[in-house]
Amino acid sequence: MQTFFDKYLPWFILREIPFLGNTLYKKLIDRFQSPETVLTVSKAELESVGKISTKTLYGLLHHKLFMDQAQIELEQIFKSHIHIITLNDAFYPALLKQIQDPPPFLTYYGTLDKESPCVSIVGSRTATSYGLSTAENLSFKLASKGFQIVSGLARGIDAMAHKGALRAKGKTIAVLGSGLKKIYPKENESLFHEIAETGTIFSEFKVNADPIPGHFPVRNRIIAGLSCGSVVVEAAKRSGSLITARLASEYNREVFAVPGSIKSRKSEGTHALLKQGAKLVETEMDIIDELHQFIHEKKETLPQVPLESPASGSYPRRFQDRPRILNFLEPYPVHIDIIIEKSGMKSSEVASQLLDLELEGLVNHHQGNCYSISEDYH
Repeated sequence: MQTFFDKYLPWFILREIPFLGNTLYKKLIDRFQSPETVLTVSKAELESVGKISTKTLYGLLHHKLFMDQAQIELEQIFKSHIHIITLNDAFYPALLKQIQDPPPFLTYYGTLDKESPCVSIVGSRTATSYGLSTAENLSFKLASKGFQIVSGLARGIDAMAHKGALRAKGKTIAVLGSGLKKIYPKENESLFHEIAETGTIFSEFKVNADPIPGHFPVRNRIIAGLSCGSVVVEAAKRSGSLITARLASEYNREVFAVPGSIKSRKSEGTHALLKQGAKLVETEMDIIDELHQFIHEKKETLPQVPLESPASGSYPRRFQDRPRILNFLEPYPVHIDIIIEKSGMKSSEVASQLLDLELEGLVNHHQGNCYSISEDYH
């Protein structure tokens, strides 16, 4: 019976070969079917695959020089109860396998779900309250429809996308720009463990790899590659989220963008995407309508979690007599003084109504005594 080390050691040895990138790695596996065979073929057979640098060719022919490094890494994975999935495994994500340079193998915590389609939701690490609530709301509704939500565990939009899926009792996938033993950012450590309980945490890096800047653009190709569509919620002109969107477009996947305020620099990147042809998102249905062919009949229905139950004695969820103050609120924060001025109401009456609506979940309270209407209000 093939042991854990017998099965995976050849894969890890190949990763240690100098200058052996993912594109060439995939070509070698496609040509010779397994890493074991790659490590045993002749120089001429290796050269038949295509252009291989002298250093890479030497490394392949003298692969035993890299065996100790590969064994050390594999032992750490084994001791940490980390799972591995390779290009040759049936459960390797099908869409990810289609890109030119898929990871030859991924390490992961959690469980794999090959049946449910994936949608990535990405955006700014320093998002506005509008962006955060939009990401969480879209994620909740898409996860409730059976989509797995893919993001990068970063602070801001990424974290809210994961949280929205978890709130819906759905599945979410986090793709790290570090090794599985180096959770980043630290503030999302509890979120990391919560995702691992019901979803998946993926990494293609060594288990103790630090979250260095160069890892994140590399990580973004996995986010785009896993997904049938990528949604950018908020992004500045120069943003890693735009890399994800560009890659999704190159992979012939759908690209979506959420419009923001024309005064907000956080939305300059999303508006640029819209100008380039990204599909505008106002509600989750804009995404579902484009990706409906990916939705399969679910084996069990995900519970529909209520947004919030109205407090006794407060306004009903769908009331006929809409409180007048809601006419002066927008999705973007408005200062209470402006609300008082526009409504012509007494400041005490405005404050009282805002508090009631905030408790009901129809209004959001922001820093600086500003208020916005909740996206959950219809």
